[in-house]
Amino acid sequence: MLVPELYANLIREAVARAQEAGDLPRFDIPTVSVQPPRRPEHGDLATSVCMQMASLARMAPVKIAQIVAAHVGVNDMIGKVEAAAPGFLNMTLSAAWLAGQVNRIEAAGKDWGRVSLGQGKRVQVEYGSANPTGPLHVGFGRNVVLGDGIANVLAAAGYDVQREYYVNDAGTQTELLGKSLYARYAQALGQQAEFPEDGYRGQYIVDWARAIADAEGKRYLSMTVPEAEAHMREIGLGKALQSIREDCARLQIHYDNWFSEKSLYQGPTYERAVSALRDGNYLYEKDGATWFQATALDGGKDEVLVRSNGLPGYFASDIAYHYDKFVLRGFEWVIDVWGSDHQGHVPRMHAMIRALGLDPTALTLLLYQMVTVIQGGVNVILSKRKGTLVFLQEILDDVGPDATRFFLLQRSADSQMDFDVDLAKTQSDENPVYYVQYAHARIASVLRTAQERGWTDWSDGDVMLLQHPKELDLIRKMILLPEVVTRAASELAPHHLCYYAQELASAFHTFYQECRVVSSDPQDAEITKARLKLVNAARHVLTNMLRWIGVGAPERM
Repeated sequence: MLVPELYANLIREAVARAQEAGDLPRFDIPTVSVQPPRRPEHGDLATSVCMQMASLARMAPVKIAQIVAAHVGVNDMIGKVEAAAPGFLNMTLSAAWLAGQVNRIEAAGKDWGRVSLGQGKRVQVEYGSANPTGPLHVGFGRNVVLGDGIANVLAAAGYDVQREYYVNDAGTQTELLGKSLYARYAQALGQQAEFPEDGYRGQYIVDWARAIADAEGKRYLSMTVPEAEAHMREIGLGKALQSIREDCARLQIHYDNWFSEKSLYQGPTYERAVSALRDGNYLYEKDGATWFQATALDGGKDEVLVRSNGLPGYFASDIAYHYDKFVLRGFEWVIDVWGSDHQGHVPRMHAMIRALGLDPTALTLLLYQMVTVIQGGVNVILSKRKGTLVFLQEILDDVGPDATRFFLLQRSADSQMDFDVDLAKTQSDENPVYYVQYAHARIASVLRTAQERGWTDWSDGDVMLLQHPKELDLIRKMILLPEVVTRAASELAPHHLCYYAQELASAFHTFYQECRVVSSDPQDAEITKARLKLVNAARHVLTNMLRWIGVGAPERM
C-alpha cells in the first residue's frame, strides 16, 4: 500500500475511534484525500477531510482536526500529526521509519517502484502507426516515445501489455508514394515524368529513386506505368518500414507486433465486423455507398463504410482493426495514441465500439499535441508533402537517443512541445536529461571509489544512523517512486517520471554535496557503511526510473 493510502487509513481509524469515544458524533466518514502540504515545513502529507466533516459534526474544522489528531494511534511511520488552521491534519514521517525504507528499497532492487494496479489486465498500446511513406519525422517521434512510455509505466503498474504498430499499407497514401517514387526514378534515368501534384516532395524520395535506378537500371521503365508504380509502392514501403524500425530500435522501442492493414481484407475479419454492424442495424445505403450510422450513437456524423465504387472507406479499416483487437484477440483495454489533428474522429470511434456491442470505456484515444523543433532560436516547420522536414534520425544523430527520448517525453501529451535542439546537446545542469544521468554517473563513481578503498561489503550498515536532514530528504524522494508509477499509469502520463527524475537527481546532488559518503577515518566506518547502503538504494531507484523512461543509466560521464 502506498504511503498516502496508509495515512488515509490511519485518519479514518482515528475518526472512528473518536466517534466510539463520543468525542465526535456518528456520521459516515467522507473520502480522505491526502496530498503533500503546500509548504514543506508543514510536514510530508496533509488532509483537509476535517473541513468536509464540519457540517456533519456541527463543529469547527480545526476543533475536529485537534480531536482526530489526539486519536491517531501509535504507528512506526508517523513522527507527528498536527492540527493546523483552518482544519488541516499535517503528518510528518518518522525519521526512523524513513531510514528503514533504505533496507526495503535495497531488498526490492530492480522491482522497487512496481505496483499491482493493473492486476494482470490485458492491455494493448498501439502507437507510432505513421503512414509508411517515408522516415519518421520528429513529430511522430513524440508519438512513438509517448506510446512506449505509456506501455512501460503500465507494465510497471502490473498490466499485461502488448505494444503494436499499425502499418497503413492498404491506403491511398501508399499509392501516392508509389507514384512519387516512380516519377523520381524515371527522372533519375533522364526520362520525362510528371510528378503528382500532391506527391511526396522530400529529398528522401529523390535519394530512394536514385538508389533504385543505380541498382535496377531501366528495369521498371519497360513496364506499364501502373505496373511500375505498384512495384515502386512495395519498394517504398519496404524502405520506409526499414527506416522506421531502425529509428525505433535506436530509441530502445521494440514492438511485440507489426500489424498490416492489408491483412484485415485478406481473411474474414472485415466481413465479420461489417456483419456485426449490419446485424445491429447501424448500416444504411445512400448515394450508392454504405454508411455507418454513427449519429445514432452520439458519433457526431455518419461515416462512409463502403464507397460507391465498392471499395472500403477509411473508416472501414478502423472498424475491422478494432473488431480484431477486442473480439478476435480479446484485449480488455486498448489505447490508441493519435495526433491532436484526429480530434474530430474520436466520437465516431466510440460510436463504433458501442455498435460492436463493446464497452466504450475499453477504448482510450490519447491525443498529443504537435512538436515544434527549435534550432538556433528558429522554429522549423514540418511538412512531409512539401519536403520541409526534420527527420527523427537527424535529431537522433545530433543529440543522441537518450536526450531525444527524454525531451519528447517530458511534457504532458496535451501540451504543445518545443524541442530545443541546442539545449538537448548542452552538457550542463540546464539540460534535464544530462542532469539526471549525471546523478546516476555520480552514484556509480561513489560506489567505485568505495570499492577501490576496500569497501566491498556494506550489507551490515546500520541505516538508523541516517539522520542528517539531506539524507532524510533523499529518502523522502526515493520512497515516492511507487506513487509516481501509480499516477503515471492511472493518468497515462509518463511525463510524471521525467519530473520525478529531476527532483530525485536534485535531492541526490544536494546530499552528495553536504554528506561525505566514503571516509578514510576509521571512526567514520559505521556512517560510511550506512551511507553506502543509502547510495546503493538510490542507484536502484534511479536505474528503475530511467529504464521506464527509456533512457540509459550511464556509469561515467
